[in-house]
Amino acid sequence: MVEKVIATDATLALIDRLKQRHGPLMFHQSGGCCDGSSPMCYPREEFRVGNSDVLLGSVGDTPFYMSKDQYEYWKHTQLIIDVVDGRGGMFSVEGPEGKRFLTRSRMFTEEEKKELMEKATND
Repeated sequence: MVEKVIATDATLALIDRLKQRHGPLMFHQSGGCCDGSSPMCYPREEFRVGNSDVLLGSVGDTPFYMSKDQYEYWKHTQLIIDVVDGRGGMFSVEGPEGKRFLTRSRMFTEEEKKELMEKATND
């Protein structure tokens, strides 16, 4: 089954470490300027999603949301959440680790697009 968002092993390992310190987490990518173009990781109870946010799936057991406007640009791609050395967004919990989350992507194949459309129709 094709997923809209997946993660690298390094990302999943960092999420596990962060959960030990912060409890349940969630991701949000707004598409705004500056930090908004990066996936931001928050304690789950400290960020409210709204009507303009889309749940793309989960990274491990961590939900990943994106603003509807941003999703319109990315809906033809699978998002791959990775982690690299460096400073992330000021409010994202991985900052003190000297790491930052990064979104990579790849285009869905025609078969994957069809599968996603069928899934959306059945939901």
